[in-house]
Amino acid sequence: MKIDLSGKVAVVTGGSRGIGYSIAQSLAEAGATVALLARDGAKAQEAARALGDTARGFSCDVVNAQQVETTVAGVEHEFGRIDVLVNNAGTTRDNLLFRISEDDWSTVLDTNLKGAFLVTKHAARGMIKRRWGRVINITSVVGISGNKGQANYTASKAGLIGLTKAVSKELASRNVLVNAVAPGFIDTELTRNISGDAREALIRAIPLGRLGQGMDVAAAVLFLASDFASYITGQVLVVDGGMVL
Repeated sequence: MKIDLSGKVAVVTGGSRGIGYSIAQSLAEAGATVALLARDGAKAQEAARALGDTARGFSCDVVNAQQVETTVAGVEHEFGRIDVLVNNAGTTRDNLLFRISEDDWSTVLDTNLKGAFLVTKHAARGMIKRRWGRVINITSVVGISGNKGQANYTASKAGLIGLTKAVSKELASRNVLVNAVAPGFIDTELTRNISGDAREALIRAIPLGRLGQGMDVAAAVLFLASDFASYITGQVLVVDGGMVL
């Protein structure tokens, strides 16, 4: 099964590091031209250079509606189109419910959920006109199962699942497919800070007995971006080593 995305243009938000960079790398290796979006434009451009001549980095805060509209227009001007959108940009402000400030709540919901809404709203217009497109939202298993100390993050990721299902129904008649990938615990900068007994307990909760890798998530995204997934929309593909069953 060889996935070939030659001729396709993909946008990955939060693409300069972590899971987002793994996704961008996977799409580029499959032949797609990739636009990496990040608040830090210099880091986005540096990450894009590492992917080769078919990748470009763009500065964009997905919470800012004007920046999103301008950046999407810029990508379309430079590359002619957007075929695949991966809404990966996200942040956390973890705390117990009574300790979450309104600012922490708004920051997480705006970045993780409003950002996906804004980028999809602008990027999907061209997909509708061309009657071909893929929107893939990176949610989380906590959006399915919940997690204490993450009420804001969990709400945002559950909201992404709802957004995925609603928009999939709106765009299906134009052959624009909208799905979500829900990673479990992935080996990133965040999880590497967990050590000792806490890390062992975390791994014991995963039936496969290990943390996932960025490329595990990227492989799921690559599948959903391809023609192999042409009859799949409105779905959530869980990539968690069996943790949430």
